[in-house]
This record gives sequence, structure tokens and C-alpha cells, in this order.
Amino acid sequence: MIALIQVTDGVKLSIDDKVYNETTNKTLLVLLGVKDDDTIEDVDYIVKKIPKLRIFKDEDDKLNLSALDVGASLFVVSQFTLYAKCRKGNRPSFDRSAGYEKGKEFYEMVVDKLKSTGLDVKTGSFGAMMDIEFNNNGPVTIILDSNE
Repeated sequence: MIALIQVTDGVKLSIDDKVYNETTNKTLLVLLGVKDDDTIEDVDYIVKKIPKLRIFKDEDDKLNLSALDVGASLFVVSQFTLYAKCRKGNRPSFDRSAGYEKGKEFYEMVVDKLKSTGLDVKTGSFGAMMDIEFNNNGPVTIILDSNE
């Protein structure tokens, strides 16, 4: 499982030109890719790490505070393209991405478990075409891979 995590000052997600979900405070935008062979252990690893990653600046401008420390929101969006293979040719292959059913099940598991942290959790709509607006703060972008 891969989570591409970006520190933002807020996120606005629209579907069909209508705002679907939005945050206006410090937010971790989490683009979540589920792999075909992911297990519950991958879900648990991602859920344990995300709220505790110290990627917000403290008073000394060091990345030393977590989403839990600053009361940030989490905005989780499914992103099967994170497992694109581009080695051969010019058209990406998504063979390693989980199929629709497993992808949705594991995405929803991650979201439900993140909600139990007490943080505000917003989502996109699984499988939908979405427009996402945000300002990457820092910029801070972290790739969290449950297999590394």
C-alpha cells in the first residue's frame, strides 16, 4: 500500500464541478494506492503511521509535529495510479493495483480506522473522476510504502 502524503493549508475536492468535500485548516492530503496483494497488516501500518508522522513545522521551523499534535484534518483520496508501471513503452500499466472490489474495501478500511484516531477525516468518492485543489505547504510531500 502506498500513501502519498502532502502537507496543505486546506483541500477542496469537486466532482462534476460541484464541491464534494472541503477543509480550510491544516490538512494532510493522502493519495492512497492499494496493491493487488495488500493485506490487513498493510492497512494497519498505514493507519498507525499517518497521524503520527512528524511533518508539520514546530516553533523552530523543524518538521517535528504530527497531525495529532496540530489537530490537522486528513483528506483521503483513492489513487490506483500510484502503482503504475512505466518501464516498457509509454502507456502506464496498472497490473499491480488492486481491482475495484478489493481497492474499495481496503480504502474504506483505512478511512474507518483513521476516523477512530479522533482527527477530522474527509474523503473523495471512490472510483470517481475528481478535481482536487490545494496549496502544498513547504512543499512537504512524503511517500509512505507499507512494503518498505
